[in-house]
Amino acid sequence: MKKVLIAVDDTKGTKGSFSMSSKVCSCLSPEEVILLYVEKFEGRSLMDEMLGEAEMSTLKEVLEGTEYKEAMDKKANKVLDYYKQALESDGVTTVRSEIRGGHPAEEILKAAEESGADIIMLGSNGNRVSHTFMGSVSMEVVNRSEIPVFVAKAK
Repeated sequence: MKKVLIAVDDTKGTKGSFSMSSKVCSCLSPEEVILLYVEKFEGRSLMDEMLGEAEMSTLKEVLEGTEYKEAMDKKANKVLDYYKQALESDGVTTVRSEIRGGHPAEEILKAAEESGADIIMLGSNGNRVSHTFMGSVSMEVVNRSEIPVFVAKAK
């Protein structure tokens, strides 16, 4: 495995499952690990799952340069730095961080394709009754990915 993409966020599920991904990466010794954080645009009246590609693109443009976007970027960088340090402490040194905005599953799949990743690693909460074993993002990534997907269940 030359390239590994690990999707991270600020949830307990990612924290709980990340140690497994980190251990696997240290065993695989990939040439590059891409840590991906997808900024999810949220708000009281925003139903982001219902936005199409054009609407999401417009929303990204409108948010660019705003305090809201700056706060999102600051949060994303903090999360990425945390996981990058965790990987480096496990001996994985070729780590690149990337921030994207939009629908998490779609952005994970796009990032994997664009980077030429050999495997996608992500965590799963699986809190909802309808998603007993996997969360909706991890389920969508597994179902739509053309490369292997490693899903670690949080404890």
